[in-house]
Amino acid sequence: MTEPTYDLIIRGGRVATTTDVFEADVAISGETIAAVGRGLPAAKREIDARGKLVLPGGVDSHAHIEQLSAAGIMNADTFESATVSAAFGGTTTVIPFAAQHVGMNLPQVVEDYHALAKKGAVIDYAFHMIIADATKETVEEHIPALVKQGHASIKIFMTYDRLKVDDEPLLDILLAARQSGAMLCAHAENHGIIAWMVKRLLARGYTMPKYHAVSHARVSEAEAFTRLIGMAALIDQPIMIFHVSTAEGARVIRDSRGQGLKVFAETCPQYLFLTANDLDKPGAEGAKWMCSPPPRTHADQEALWQALSLGDLQTISSDHAPYRFDETGKLRAGPNPNFKQVANGLPGLELRLPLLFDAMVSRGRLGLEKFVELTSTAPAKIYNLHPPQGLDCDRRRCRYRDLGSQPRDRDRGRDDARSRRLHAVRGPQAEGLAGVGAVARPDGHRRQQVPRRCRQRKIPGTQRRRGGQAHRPSRRRHGPGTEFRGKTAVMVDRAR
Repeated sequence: MTEPTYDLIIRGGRVATTTDVFEADVAISGETIAAVGRGLPAAKREIDARGKLVLPGGVDSHAHIEQLSAAGIMNADTFESATVSAAFGGTTTVIPFAAQHVGMNLPQVVEDYHALAKKGAVIDYAFHMIIADATKETVEEHIPALVKQGHASIKIFMTYDRLKVDDEPLLDILLAARQSGAMLCAHAENHGIIAWMVKRLLARGYTMPKYHAVSHARVSEAEAFTRLIGMAALIDQPIMIFHVSTAEGARVIRDSRGQGLKVFAETCPQYLFLTANDLDKPGAEGAKWMCSPPPRTHADQEALWQALSLGDLQTISSDHAPYRFDETGKLRAGPNPNFKQVANGLPGLELRLPLLFDAMVSRGRLGLEKFVELTSTAPAKIYNLHPPQGLDCDRRRCRYRDLGSQPRDRDRGRDDARSRRLHAVRGPQAEGLAGVGAVARPDGHRRQQVPRRCRQRKIPGTQRRRGGQAHRPSRRRHGPGTEFRGKTAVMVDRAR
C-alpha cells in the first residue's frame, strides 16, 4: 500500500488570502503547508472544511505577556495562559516584549523572557526589545549583538516617568537600529503635555478613571508622531508607530507616507470599538477600560477605519496588557485609586480576531481579504516573518509555515464567546460578545495542531498532550535601505 503523500488535508474549504478567496484543498506535511489545489491525493488524516473558510493563523505583533511594569506590577497572564487563549482565538504567532527597565542588562533581560516563554508558550513567538536605559553599552554593544542573533525589532516609549526615552538618546537608538538593521517601534505621546494635564486635573479633584482620557490630550499623539517621524527621517530609519488612536495621528502618518518616508503604523480593537465614554463608570469601575493612549470618539473610530482601508495603517494588534481588578493589579493603590495610580492596559489576545472578523467580514466593513492582510500577512511581512512565517499563496501554490489554517463556519450563528475565554482576566472588550456572529472556534486543523507544538501539559479543550516546544522563528534584519514587500511597501530610493 502506498504511503500517503501528506500528513493532513483540509478538504474543500474556501481558502482566503490577501488577494483572493477560492475553493481548494490545503495539504500539510509536518507543520508546513505543502500544496494548495483541488483534488489533492489522500492524506493520513483529513478535515472536511466544506462550507467553511480556511484562513491563515493570526499574527499578533504587539502584546505584553508575563511582563513586569515599571511600577512593579506583573501582568495577569503567564506565557501559557496568554498563548493558549491566543490559539483558541485563532492567533498562532505572537510578538510580546522583553522589557528592560533602568539599570537592567539587556542581554540578560532577553534571556530571562526567553526562559519564561520556553516554559509556557504553546504558539510561535518572537520578542520586541524594550529599551528604557539607553546607556552606551546598551546602544553600541548590546543592540547590535542581539539584532544579529535575530531580535530584529526595538521598542521605545516617549512617555511614562520610568520608561521614557528623551530625544537625544532616542536619536542614538535610531542610529543603532539603522546600523544593525532593526525596526524601531514606538509608543509615541508627548510626555510633557500628559504630565502637565495630570498634575492640574488631580490638583482640582478630577480623579475618576474617566479623567485618564482627558489627561492624554489629543495633541500629545500627533505632536509626538511628528517629532518621531522627523528624527527617523534624519537617520533614514524605518519606524512602526504603535496604537494610533486619533484622526489627527492618522493624518500625520498619511502625510508622511505620502512623502515616501519609511513609516508604518497600527491600531488596536479598543480604538475601533470603544470610546472615552466607556471610562465613565461609577467608582473605580472605569479603571477596567483604562489603556494608553485612551479610547477616543466615534469620529476617531471612523477615521481609523478609513486609514485601514487606505493602507495608512498596516496592521491591527491587540496590545494585550491584562491586569487583575484587585490589589495585585489595577487596584494596587486601594479600592478607590485616582486615575494616575491605575495600571493601564486591556486583555485582547483571544478576542482580537473574533471582534475584527465580525466587524470586517460578517458586517462587511472591509472584507475577508483585508481581514487576512491586516491580521496575518501584513504583520508577518513587516516583522520579517514572511515568507517562512507568512503567506505567499495563489491558486497554484502556497508557501506558508507555522501560521496554521483554521476552518471557520460563517453560518454557526451566535456563539457565547464569553464562555470560551481563556485570558487570566475578563476584559471589557468582551462585553456584548455573546451577540457577535461567526466567532471562530478552535476546531479543525488548529485545534489539533497546537498541542503538537507544545510540551507535555494538557491544553484546555484539546485531546492531545503537548509534544514539542513552542517555536521562536528566525527573523531577518531589515537593513537601512529595506524595501518592504507587498501592499505595505513604502516607495523609497535605496540609494538614499
